[in-house]
Amino acid sequence: DITESSPSRRFSKACVKNVFTVVLIFIYLTLTAVAAFLAYQTITDFMEKLNHPVMSVTYKEVDSFSAPGIALYPGKAQLLSCRHHYHDYIPPLLAPGKLEEGDCLIQEVAYIDPFKNQTKKQALVVRGPSDVRKKELIFMQFSQNETEEDFSAITYMLFAKYSDLSESANKSKFMMDCEQNYSMWTFSGGFRTWVKMSLVTTSGKSSEAVEFRQESGVVKFNDKRPEEEKTNQLFFVVFEWRDPFMQEIRLIVTANAWNSIAILCGVFMALFKAANFAKLTATWIIKMRKRHLRNKTRELNQIS
Repeated sequence: DITESSPSRRFSKACVKNVFTVVLIFIYLTLTAVAAFLAYQTITDFMEKLNHPVMSVTYKEVDSFSAPGIALYPGKAQLLSCRHHYHDYIPPLLAPGKLEEGDCLIQEVAYIDPFKNQTKKQALVVRGPSDVRKKELIFMQFSQNETEEDFSAITYMLFAKYSDLSESANKSKFMMDCEQNYSMWTFSGGFRTWVKMSLVTTSGKSSEAVEFRQESGVVKFNDKRPEEEKTNQLFFVVFEWRDPFMQEIRLIVTANAWNSIAILCGVFMALFKAANFAKLTATWIIKMRKRHLRNKTRELNQIS
């Protein structure tokens, strides 16, 4: 009985050892797969955050803005008046359609259209309002013979600082660059267009951009002039800052290289430990295999 039970006990021990070996190998493969997945996921997340920075928006309150440049393209229209007013108050029009004395700082700049070769453009550049606390505004009036055009509109463009134009050595080149970087808007004849401006600065990885945003309200002009004078279409436009807040947008990269390196170090350490564990497991399997072969050889010798 002892001789019969001894081989069966050895067989059960060998079976348990084989099962245990398979379980160890499965654990090693699982740890390796998890570590490789974590390494891939960490690198992917880092590259995703690096290529897609998030926007941080803040509002900075100011007492005054730098006076912007207001470039107008009146074409055949004539500037009749340009005056500064405060506290959202514009005096009643005494003689609409007539030339009036103004107090605006104006420059005329001629340059070549950057989008249409050999096309010359004439810009009337006005120094914009700056005192936002006193609600400074600029009120302009234009006149144009409405029989000459099918549609009545004047195009204008806003750029960051009027002083940049004044200090520029090449004003034509400066206006060409502005037209390539800023948007164009229009206001129509027969109405008073009230433009409220706001400034947005965007700071990127290596550059900073300035953008004007605007809200405009339009009201109809009640023309009370004699009929013979109404052939000249009148344009009225007001420029004013909307509020004393400057919007600043910053592009922030949330990817932290040190966190990613720390995670990868942990992953590689886990892989190293798993490899060491696999090595010890293989050594143990070889050792157990040799012991099994020795015991089997001993049994055969005893039987013989």
